[in-house]
Amino acid sequence: MNTFGTIFRLTSFGESHGAGVGGIIDGCPAGLELDMDFIQSELDRRRPGQSRITTPRKESDKVEFLSGIFENKTTGAPIGFLIRNENQQSSDYDNIKEAFRPSHADFTYQEKYGIRDYRGGGRSSARETIARVVAGAVAKLYLKRLDIDITAYTSQVGDIALENDYRIYDLSRTEDNFVRCPDPDMAELMIKLIQEVRNQGDTIGGTITCVIKGTPVGLGEPVFGKLHASLGSAMLSINAVKGFEYGTGFNVSARGSEVNDVFFDDNGRVNTRTNHSGGIQAGISNGQDIYFRVAFKPVSTILREQQTVDVHGNDTVIKARGRHDPCVLPRAVPIVEAMAAITLLDAYLLSKVER
Repeated sequence: MNTFGTIFRLTSFGESHGAGVGGIIDGCPAGLELDMDFIQSELDRRRPGQSRITTPRKESDKVEFLSGIFENKTTGAPIGFLIRNENQQSSDYDNIKEAFRPSHADFTYQEKYGIRDYRGGGRSSARETIARVVAGAVAKLYLKRLDIDITAYTSQVGDIALENDYRIYDLSRTEDNFVRCPDPDMAELMIKLIQEVRNQGDTIGGTITCVIKGTPVGLGEPVFGKLHASLGSAMLSINAVKGFEYGTGFNVSARGSEVNDVFFDDNGRVNTRTNHSGGIQAGISNGQDIYFRVAFKPVSTILREQQTVDVHGNDTVIKARGRHDPCVLPRAVPIVEAMAAITLLDAYLLSKVER
């Protein structure tokens, strides 16, 4: 299952400590002018070593396009691309060659396939998400034609959380700090917490909020292709994601009279006075802002001793080495945006298929 999407599709390949990571984008409409600087800037937002609260691994993450582009425009043919790995330190993983890191993919990959690439987790590594960011950047360029804008931000780290209402924040300030939080004061508290956790050899989780503006009415395919189900599938496919909610989500204590989005005539256009539905009703976009939250668990690889077992079933103790993120959230923000963009463009292209 290395392919995501129905019409606009991404197939990714590569491992963390292999030669590189890449992909093939199929179904991209012809004639889309590609802004290479923008695509690279999206990769730069995801790359390691960009701040003191991320892994110090140094990778330029320069994308090479191999096919599907002529005179800087898409041709309708498959778009092949590659990002070469440059800074692996595989020896950092020698001590876990035969041991399973708690809560990591080590055990399940070994049991399923009978073999695993223990160097950085191989295919289970978050380095695989580079391919998603490239495809997401291409999708964003197309969505820009449709005036659809996607912005994600860190909304919680540990117990430090922003208010749920994204409208009270200036989302243009998200990139002003290392943690990608639009509230500068809360961002400083988040950064301090991540540094404290890192100094303890531990990791911490949190949430990312994503807002999609400009979505037209009618995206989403009942019954099994509902837009929120597609977004949920996209988000839950990201490494370390443990939960997804859209609109009011798990606020189940509210009454219907409190959360129903009342319709009204807005100069000949049907509008709603509130948006508890999160821009999606019955699995179909209703023209309001789509907003959702994604929960990320703490990174499994921690730099302190843990009890575990080895591949032979013997009890043992491991202490991971190497360069790891103490919190994935800052680098996961562009990944969430990328998967949202791929999903929205795929839904848009599906809506244009003759019924």
